[in-house]
Amino acid sequence: MEKELIITSGAKETQIALLENKKLVELHNQKPVSGLAVGDIYLGKISKLLPGLNAAFVDIGLKEKDAFLHYTDLGPKLRSVQKFTNNGISGGQKNGQLTDFIVEPDIPKMPKGKVSNVLKKGQLVLVQVLKEPISTKGPRLCCEITIAGRYLVLTPFSSTVAVSKKISTETERTRLKTMVENLRPKNFGFIVRTAAEGKNVAEIHDDIKDLINKWDQMYLQLHNAIGPLKCLSEGNKTQTIIRDFWNDTFTRVVVDSKEMYEQVSDELEKVAPGKKDLVKLHPGPRPIYDHYGVTRQIKASFGKTSTMASGAYIVLEHTEAMHVVDVNSGHKMVSSDQEENATRVNTEAAEEIARQLRLRDIGGIIIVDFIDMRITENRNLLYQEMKKFMSGDKAKHTILPISKFGLMQITRERVRPQVNIVTAEKCPTCMGTGKIQSSLLVTDEIKRDLDIIMGSQRPQKLSLIVHPFIHAYLKRGWFFSSLQMKWWKEYKKWIYISPDNDYALTSYKFINENNDEIRLA
Repeated sequence: MEKELIITSGAKETQIALLENKKLVELHNQKPVSGLAVGDIYLGKISKLLPGLNAAFVDIGLKEKDAFLHYTDLGPKLRSVQKFTNNGISGGQKNGQLTDFIVEPDIPKMPKGKVSNVLKKGQLVLVQVLKEPISTKGPRLCCEITIAGRYLVLTPFSSTVAVSKKISTETERTRLKTMVENLRPKNFGFIVRTAAEGKNVAEIHDDIKDLINKWDQMYLQLHNAIGPLKCLSEGNKTQTIIRDFWNDTFTRVVVDSKEMYEQVSDELEKVAPGKKDLVKLHPGPRPIYDHYGVTRQIKASFGKTSTMASGAYIVLEHTEAMHVVDVNSGHKMVSSDQEENATRVNTEAAEEIARQLRLRDIGGIIIVDFIDMRITENRNLLYQEMKKFMSGDKAKHTILPISKFGLMQITRERVRPQVNIVTAEKCPTCMGTGKIQSSLLVTDEIKRDLDIIMGSQRPQKLSLIVHPFIHAYLKRGWFFSSLQMKWWKEYKKWIYISPDNDYALTSYKFINENNDEIRLA
């Protein structure tokens, strides 16, 4: 599979498009002033306890609203996190190393565990952003601190080494686990990521050193801190995407600014040494999204309806509780066999639905109403195809087989607001009001402008471009009784009239002999 990253950088935001086989599958926007991202670590202050919800509100410095911290997100090592945080604030140790650190006992699990027993109002607590603000909800936090690297994820106050399930070979899993266990510092656990497959000791060791350095930097931020305070940033979206997505299937990264070119080249050199030549600077002057067809795909992919190559289409509806997708075959049928048509359309729709969920970052519960299929084997085939199409989705998701009602249920992790782009454009004629000037007055306006042009400029050649209906009206009647002929008699000059289907009913334009528009003040 061929993958490309198209990045456009502006003063207000950076936009990143991920293309797979020239097809837009993910769209990310990052505003430089947003100040919050999933993975950021804060020193927050408990502003309110909610015993009824077994949760707390935490002030992390956002003006809009406090963040939400539930007991289940505190993690079993909360007491160790609190002890480490207090040491950092008081300067109890010089760095963040945990070699001599004594890990505290785990906190009780629910239902025995109560938030009021482990936290109190005004207390400073080290937290990590789990989900960005969504709708009316503030950010969601956790106290199970992790720091992600290229090949590993650091999990402090632990001695566990876990290996990604996507590394299927048992031999490779054992090799990586043994390697990390031998390299890891005391009281630091690690999760081995899929990208670590096939990597040597030096590469893994370098990643561990980078993660420990980040942990030390975060610890130094705590010294004499009052809070709320950001202790460690996840980094910008571009760096995160390159770190998490980059593999050998990428063919290029295209950017449209020199500054971004340098940033991406440096990051890529860290992630994939020797591959920085894949970064290209878009020469312009045409906008980069237009040049690579991203703008066109955005316009076609967002909206209530998404049409596929065969003419079949899906309709996406959003409610407060869930998303609903309806699959329609359209009017084009290749075969006369209804079951065969239904299977073909459903399979094509499954691929598009998987792309739409990823592109729009739709989370929560999704119900898909596929076209009814009578044969069980075809339903099972569709289920397997859907799992295959969604296998490239990084978000955690669960897919259930098609029910007896012909519905497929999908749950997908939601960590940031859904990407929602309005593709409808304001009508250039009515400017969104739904009303236009009376069409009866168009010819009067044309005549008024014609008087001004002929009274002042009198070009050598004059042409009028109008909507086809207006063109027919101006030339209607016998040759000598048409409005065009009347103008010739009045001005002693022939006015050429041309129809244009792209013009609105009340739009028109005068052109001179140089094909330049004649503009009237």
